Amino acid sequence: MPKDQPGQEGNDESREERTPDLSEETARGRAGVNIPSPRRGNTPQASPPRFVSVGELMETAKGVSNMALAHEMVVNKEFVMKPIELPEGSFERRVKDIMHQAFWDYLESQLNEDPPSYINAIKMLSDIKEALLSFLMPSHDRLRSSIEEVLDLPLIQQQAENGALDMGRLAKFIVGTMGSLCAPCRDGEIRKLHDATELVPLLQAIVKALDLMKMDMVNFTLSTLKPHLMQQSAEYERQKFTEFLEKQPNALDFTEKWLRDAAEDLRENGASASAAALSTTSLPPHSVHNHAFLRLLKWDHSSDTFPETLMLDQARFMEMQQEAERLVLLSSLLLIVYTTTGDAISGLPGLMEKLKTTLNAIIMDMHTPSFILEETLASIGEKLCVELSHCLSEHGHGPYSPERQDILKGQILATARPDNTIRKVMDSRIQSYMLASLESTQHQTSPPLPGGLAPVGKELSELTVRFSRLVNFNKLVFSPFYQKLLQSALMPAEHPAV
Repeated sequence: MPKDQPGQEGNDESREERTPDLSEETARGRAGVNIPSPRRGNTPQASPPRFVSVGELMETAKGVSNMALAHEMVVNKEFVMKPIELPEGSFERRVKDIMHQAFWDYLESQLNEDPPSYINAIKMLSDIKEALLSFLMPSHDRLRSSIEEVLDLPLIQQQAENGALDMGRLAKFIVGTMGSLCAPCRDGEIRKLHDATELVPLLQAIVKALDLMKMDMVNFTLSTLKPHLMQQSAEYERQKFTEFLEKQPNALDFTEKWLRDAAEDLRENGASASAAALSTTSLPPHSVHNHAFLRLLKWDHSSDTFPETLMLDQARFMEMQQEAERLVLLSSLLLIVYTTTGDAISGLPGLMEKLKTTLNAIIMDMHTPSFILEETLASIGEKLCVELSHCLSEHGHGPYSPERQDILKGQILATARPDNTIRKVMDSRIQSYMLASLESTQHQTSPPLPGGLAPVGKELSELTVRFSRLVNFNKLVFSPFYQKLLQSALMPAEHPAV
C-alpha cells in the first residue's frame, strides 16, 4: 500500500501505517470450524420445512456462506486476506508450478532471441503498470504522472520494434516505484529486488511481490473500513438469516429451546443474587437472555445442539468455555497454595506470579485428549512442595513439614473432582463476575473482582471483554428474532394455561 498517507501531498516517500499481517488460516479456521454436527434426536416440535428446489438450496447456501464471511470480518480482529497456498506436493501445486515455470522459460527464450521478442514482456509491463496505478492515493499526482510517462505502452512498443527497448531500465523504475508504495513489512523483498541482476528472475520476483502488495492493500482497506462495517454487517447477517428462515421455518427450534431452558433454570435455581430475588412468575427478558449466554460456558458440545443463531461462533464460545475452566482450576490451585502454606509466603515479591506462570504452563493443554488431570495434579503437588520448601528455606522460615506437604498434595488432587468445594466456589465467582459484566449497560467500569480471583484478574478481564463483545454483537444481529422467542419462552410462567 502507499507509504505516503492521504493529505501529505508531494511526499511520496512517507510510510503508511498498517496493521500486522497475520495468518489467514486462523481466520479461515474460525469461519469453517470443525464443530459437532447437529443431533436431531431430541428435535423440538416444529412445523416441517416446506419443499425447496435445488436452485433455492444452492442460493441459500451461498447466502449463508457470505453471511459467515461477513461475520468473520467483523468479530475476528485478526482476520486478514492472503493468497491461497496449494498444499506442497499436491497435484494442483505441481501443475501450477509447471505452468508458471513454462511461462517464465518461454519469456526468457523470447528475450534471448536475436532480435529479442517483447510480445509477452510488454503484456507483462501492461499488467504491472495497472497494478502500480491501483495502489495510488488521490494525492499521488506526481507519482501517477511518472508511471504514465515511463510505462508509456505505445512508446515501449515503438522502442521494441526499433530495437531500442531497455527492459533493465524499466525494471529498475518499477522496483523503485514499488519501494515507495509498499508497506514497511515488504522492505525486505524490495531490497532483494534491487540486488537482482538477471532480468527474468527479477521480473518473476516483481510479479510475486506485487501479488503480496495487493493483499496488503486489501487488508489495509479492510482495517480502515472495519469500524464502519459493524452496523452494516449486522443488518446484512440479519437479512441473510431471514432469507434462510423463509426456506427453513424451523431453523430457530434449538434457539428457542436454549432460551426456554435458561428461563426454566432461572425460575428453579436463580443465576445470581439479583436473579434469585426475582419473582418466579416475572423474569425480565434481558436477564433470561444474559443467563442463556452465560450457560454457553457450560455447554456440552458433544451431545447438545448449539443454538442456530450462534452456530458461526460455536468455536469461539467453546474456546471461551475452555479458557474459563482453565482459570477456575488455576485460581483454585493458587488459593490452595496460599491457604495451606499460610503467612510464611504471603506478600513475598514475585512468588505469586512465578507460581501462576508455572501452573498455567502445566495446565494449558488441559482440554487436549492426551491430558490426564489426576496425573497432572499429582505432578503439580510434588512440584509445588519442592518449590515452596526452597522458598521457605530461602527466606529463613522453618522446613515445609511432611504433614503440610501431604495436606497440600491432597487438596490439589481433590480439585480433579467436579464437586470439589474450592473449585465450585471459584467457578461460581467467575460466572458471577462475567454475568455482572454482561448485565452492565455502560461498560465504563468493570464490576468488582470477587475474592480469590486477583491472581487471574487480568486474564479474566480480557476473557470477559471478548465474551461481552461477542454476545452484544449477536444480540444486535438477531434482536428481532430474540424478542419474539423470549416472549414465547416467558409466556408459560407469566400466563399460565387455564
